[in-house]
Amino acid sequence: MTPEFVCSLGSEAIKVALMLALPLLGVGLIVGLCVAVLQATTQVQEMTLSFVPKIVSVLLALLAAMPWMLGKITHFATQLIMNIPQIIR
Repeated sequence: MTPEFVCSLGSEAIKVALMLALPLLGVGLIVGLCVAVLQATTQVQEMTLSFVPKIVSVLLALLAAMPWMLGKITHFATQLIMNIPQIIR
């Protein structure tokens, strides 16, 4: 196992992790910005008003993106398991 292979495997794992996290973080960011604008315009500073919509929207995005996310992580894990003989040489 060469250092280049380890670096490429690590970078691929980081890419997959970022691809899986990006849709959920993006939805949370957009909803957070919308709620912040709403709070600023109405001057209502309630903590649950900013927390609950973000949690609900991220959960809904997770449900919507789950098949795609499972496909990506399954493909990555399958490729990793299939390459074990080449890795241990």
